[in-house]
Amino acid sequence: MSAFAQTLRHLVTIQAPVGRDPIGQPIPGGWVTHATAWADVRMVGGLEAIKAGAVVSQVKASIRMRYRTDLTAAMRVVHGATIYKVLAVLLDEERHQHVDLVCEAIK
Repeated sequence: MSAFAQTLRHLVTIQAPVGRDPIGQPIPGGWVTHATAWADVRMVGGLEAIKAGAVVSQVKASIRMRYRTDLTAAMRVVHGATIYKVLAVLLDEERHQHVDLVCEAIK
């Protein structure tokens, strides 16, 4: 087993929006399971700020999994009780070994 495969120790669920409204935006709360996959979930940073008098925090994460081309930035990833919004999909186009998802924790 390769070193890369050994780091994929978190089972995650990838969800896609169920549908879109008339202007093409995802319908809030409408999600369906697209796939489950083994991944490496890493927290890469965080930020806490006060906006409009309220404390707002952001947690950034990087999720790496085996190479696949069916993922988009409209999807989300669920790991345990945490839901991650996918901000960008970065494909390993050179070797086709992995895909990195740039994410933000939303719950």
